Amino acid sequence: MAYRRRSPEQMQAASSISMAPTSAAPVAPARPAKSRARMMRQYDLVERVRSYNPDTDEDLLNRAYVYAMKAHGSQTRASGDPYFSHPLEVAAILTDLKLDDATIVAALLHDTIEDTEATRAEIDAVFGQEIGALVEGLTKLKRLELVSREAKQAENLRKLLLAISDDVRVLLIKLADRLHNMRTLEFVPTASRQRIAEETLDIYAPLAGRMGMQEMREELEDLSFKTLDPEAYTVVRQRLDSLAERNRNLIGEIESQLSNDLQKNGLQARVYGRRKQPFSIWTKMQRKSVGFEQLSDIFGFRIVLKDVECCYRALGIVHTTWPVVPGRFKDYISTPKQNDYRSLHTTVIGPGKQRVELQIRTEEMDEIAELGIAAHAFYKDGLGSPTERLKRESSAFAWLRHTIAILSESANPEEFLEHTKLELFHDQVFCFTPKGKLIALPRQANVIDFAYAVHTDVGNSAVGCKINGKFAPLSSELQNGDEVEVLTSDAQSSPPSAWESLAVTGKARAAIRRATRTAVRDQYAGLGRRLVERLFARAKIEYADDKLKGALPRLARASIEDVMAAVGRGEMKASNVARAMYPDYKEERVARYAGKKGVAEKLKSPGGTARNLSAIPIRGINSDLPVKFAPNGGAVPGDRIVGIISPGEGITIYPIQSPALKDFEEQPERWLDVRWDVDESTPQRFPARIQVDNVNEPGSLAQIATVIAEHDGNIDNIHMARRSPDFTELTIDLEVYDLKHLSAIIAQLRAKAVVARVERVNG
Repeated sequence: MAYRRRSPEQMQAASSISMAPTSAAPVAPARPAKSRARMMRQYDLVERVRSYNPDTDEDLLNRAYVYAMKAHGSQTRASGDPYFSHPLEVAAILTDLKLDDATIVAALLHDTIEDTEATRAEIDAVFGQEIGALVEGLTKLKRLELVSREAKQAENLRKLLLAISDDVRVLLIKLADRLHNMRTLEFVPTASRQRIAEETLDIYAPLAGRMGMQEMREELEDLSFKTLDPEAYTVVRQRLDSLAERNRNLIGEIESQLSNDLQKNGLQARVYGRRKQPFSIWTKMQRKSVGFEQLSDIFGFRIVLKDVECCYRALGIVHTTWPVVPGRFKDYISTPKQNDYRSLHTTVIGPGKQRVELQIRTEEMDEIAELGIAAHAFYKDGLGSPTERLKRESSAFAWLRHTIAILSESANPEEFLEHTKLELFHDQVFCFTPKGKLIALPRQANVIDFAYAVHTDVGNSAVGCKINGKFAPLSSELQNGDEVEVLTSDAQSSPPSAWESLAVTGKARAAIRRATRTAVRDQYAGLGRRLVERLFARAKIEYADDKLKGALPRLARASIEDVMAAVGRGEMKASNVARAMYPDYKEERVARYAGKKGVAEKLKSPGGTARNLSAIPIRGINSDLPVKFAPNGGAVPGDRIVGIISPGEGITIYPIQSPALKDFEEQPERWLDVRWDVDESTPQRFPARIQVDNVNEPGSLAQIATVIAEHDGNIDNIHMARRSPDFTELTIDLEVYDLKHLSAIIAQLRAKAVVARVERVNG
């Protein structure tokens, strides 16, 4: 017996036993109740369960029915109906999903701990710990408000998924609870209706879809759509009803012709047509920017056969009977979706030259397509717990467990929410590694996402790729069936931070952020270690990691790397490390200099060999240190330089002649001795700034740019200002190799007739 989707008329009738879908305690009637439908009796409930599970524990079901009814007593819902009608309807939905006795009982009891005087201990005593754990899990979920501030919403979603990872039946009961609440949403105040519908559309409907429960997902989506945009819902539904009426004979003709053609070829099949739901139609119209009349696949037909071989035989019969629409065939039997969905999809040109969308599957596949993870026979005995069986049988549950694993990798709740929403909403594309391993990714995913799906280390070290044997950029969007080979290099230990904006999957984005944070931390730790070792060398005291390890409690840090990173970020002084290791250590006070004899003047002195040996080597922006250059002029090899430590930012390198250094003369502890250590075999560019006064005539800017280009300089930015009618002042940010290179460019510019003056800017 499949999960039963209710018609609008059935939902209207059911609304007589409705409840406000919130976790608040039962309330008094808000309006006169409508004529009430009869509540399901004990006998009815037992018979519904016995229809699919002959070995059901009737006594357990009867006791739960009576216990819940007495516990809720005279409590009523917002509609004025008995409160007990809600858990009873939730249990009825779960019997349609053919769930086990414990799940049905937990559904009957799911509001007792929250809304009555019942306790977990009492439920454990009467019904057992398994049912008690299910009820308690649902009680915790009732207190969550998923639609709220991003951080709160994210944290609550974490709790939701953690709760259902322990026992997936909690999710099934929660979805059934939400479905009944959505069916009876009319009794809720308008503002709350909007919030609940958004929450359902954002979280619960996609979650049902990811668990393979498509029928439930569609109903949740349509009920939300009806609340959030009633006008659009009404229009689409009216158009669907009108179209169904016009095509009634055509639908019957297609069903009959399909059945006859298959029967002639010795195949017994169940063929039935179904139309897509209003929300599905509306989102497709929005996504493709088309009108209702332009949609060609509003009606679909399912062909259900006995086994897989018959499915492929039926596909051959269909394709030889009617013309096939190119590009519309998909084989989800050989490559199932991650929610366990399996079927053959094809579209043909049928009677009346109408496009006919077909889904060909077995009875088992049809049941899984409708019930999802609920189709895994929870009521069977001797097969372990439901969670253990799902680990063996269900890819959908594997996705859920994978999502839970992301919890441990996310630095904050927002990252987790981003990942989960991406995973919930995206359709999939299937690609292969060169060894044939199948990798499922969201649509619009690229090679970066693929690399991280294979392994985090592959993603971090990726430098190129081949798609179907041809070289391609890492940002290339992947298509179904692509074979992707990721090229890696040991020289790249962490990915560029810009990859985060290119990645589509939450896993890739989280891994890139994590690698970037690690790389930055390593840079700060490297800088901190150099600062500490330099101080120890100057103080002529011994430094050893083992000795520092014993001093960690005094520094309130968990590891040596944490200490070094704190020193590198400027959060802790190197002298504090020395004092923690050697309590008798006395810091040498740095003398303060004023005016021309300031710190900068002191550092201008040759300093001898000692200074050069203790100076920190600077290799450029891409070194293992957190380095940046003076913001208003940069610095290039050949300049005498000094470093200024900025807490949380690393080292800023200034030319020794920079006037900006005066701002730091009263902060001698921030000054660092640094020196250039550039590898001439791998030249790199450094930032510099020049100011050019040029004659205001056509072509003058082109001449200046040509000179820079001819001398292998790179223009990073240009700012123009009109100082007089005849002259324009250009401020040009350049990238050059060293001071000699910069001087050559300046000399060539001065030789141009259109240039009145050229000066280097020292920021």
